Amino acid sequence: MTRVLFVGQKPDTVDFSDPSLPPGFDAEKIQAGIDIAETTMTERGWDGDICMIAPDDSGIATLAAQLARVDYDCVVIGGGLRLPPKGLEFFEKVVNAIHQGAPKAAIAFNTRPQDTAEAAARWINNASPSITTNSEV
Repeated sequence: MTRVLFVGQKPDTVDFSDPSLPPGFDAEKIQAGIDIAETTMTERGWDGDICMIAPDDSGIATLAAQLARVDYDCVVIGGGLRLPPKGLEFFEKVVNAIHQGAPKAAIAFNTRPQDTAEAAARWINNASPSITTNSEV
């Protein structure tokens, strides 16, 4: 079975006053999108896990622990972790934690929680974009 992890920021820790976030976003809308993501992954026949983390070292520890438990085919990183410019350093920590904890997993990015399964589908079930490695160049 295909294993997908959706990692994002805990909705109750998001700074909704940040002007880089879409207007009208709130914790309830984010949670509704997360619920849709979980349902959509299940409908596709995937075993999908949700890992919402705090934007601090405890969040990285939570993510690392989740990655240690399961071998994932794809890890989707949510927009709340990668879009706000002030969160760049934390986003880098997330990417590196995934790279270290799931080195064989594809990494995908959604545009909003609702399209998490679509983001993962770009990299699994024979929908993978072609990747050229250094040895093939």
